[in-house]
Amino acid sequence: MKKFITVLSLSIILFACSSKKEGNMIVQGQIKGLKKGKLYLQKMVDTVLVSVDSIALLGADTFKLTDNVDSPVLYYLTFDGNTTDKRILFFGEKGTITINDKVDNFGSFPNISGSKNQEILDRYNVVRKKFQNKRLDFIKKDFDAKRAKDEDLIKQLEVDYKRLVKRRVLYTTNFAITNSDSEVAPYLGLTEMYDASLQMLDTVNNTLSPRVKESDYGKRFQEYLNKIKAANKE
Repeated sequence: MKKFITVLSLSIILFACSSKKEGNMIVQGQIKGLKKGKLYLQKMVDTVLVSVDSIALLGADTFKLTDNVDSPVLYYLTFDGNTTDKRILFFGEKGTITINDKVDNFGSFPNISGSKNQEILDRYNVVRKKFQNKRLDFIKKDFDAKRAKDEDLIKQLEVDYKRLVKRRVLYTTNFAITNSDSEVAPYLGLTEMYDASLQMLDTVNNTLSPRVKESDYGKRFQEYLNKIKAANKE
């Protein structure tokens, strides 16, 4: 009888360990060329990066990870827990998200589908990349001008660079307003509008839909604005 109870208890433990509770978000896909390694699904909780799920891949290059999403936020898919040079950043939300990539240059050109917020963010990132390239071009021109001690060119580059910054801020503001029913809008307000005026930030915040205002990024954006306004009163 004792032996039966022991076997039964062991069976219950094994079942509990093997049965994995799925969340309302499933992240699945394939990492071509991956023979051995571990994938981690991670997200920021306050200011700490937390692993919410993981899977060891031994010979198979497909994966499935899950989490419960209360509000769409950015997630990290990391290879062997490395969050610096090997990671895929994507907007997580309820439903099934498919991520396909290659182990070579992991995270450089992933194919992501199933996340509406990610689709919107991808559209923004296309233009964001162009602004980044122009900024790098300005840095090179400014370096060359200073090395040549060309004061007129240095002054002109400074004027042109300020115009570039203004254009980037205006584009980001308009993009956030146009997508005010997406969590991408407050996310951009928090991460990409650091050069924007308080009036621009307020405009974006006022256009957010009630649902987005109650989202994680919506609440953080409101707190961010409250801090700026409080600091301006001091």
